[in-house]
Parts: sequence; C-alpha cells; structure tokens
Amino acid sequence: MHRRHHMVTEYELRFQSLFDSGRGFAFPCDPMGQVDLDKLSDRARNNYLYARAMVGRELACPAVKPAAMH
Repeated sequence: MHRRHHMVTEYELRFQSLFDSGRGFAFPCDPMGQVDLDKLSDRARNNYLYARAMVGRELACPAVKPAAMH
C-alpha cells in the first residue's frame, strides 16, 4: 500500500541569488511549483512576495527541487 504524508513537504520552490551562490529563498510547494500562501507565516509570505518581485534583478528564476531532508 502506498501512503502519502500530507504534512511532509516533498518539494520546495528555490529562488537563488544572482550574486551570491550561497544565498536565496526556498518555500514549500507542490510538484508544479505552486506555493500555498495561506500556509506560510507572515514573514515567509512577505519573503515569497519579495523573492517573486526580485526575479531578474537580485534572484534567478525559481526552480522546483526536492525538499531538503531535515
């Protein structure tokens, strides 16, 4: 039987800095890169909106990646 754990984030949308490879933002998302803004904290939501606005200026286009295991 195959079970899915809905509480486990399987993917994240990563916005990489154009100027510093060690910096960027990552947000939980579905396999299509859709972020559920209602599930983000206020700070994370603000960071997400900032990251989207900075694509092409400070950040590269976002990419969907498997979530890092913690």
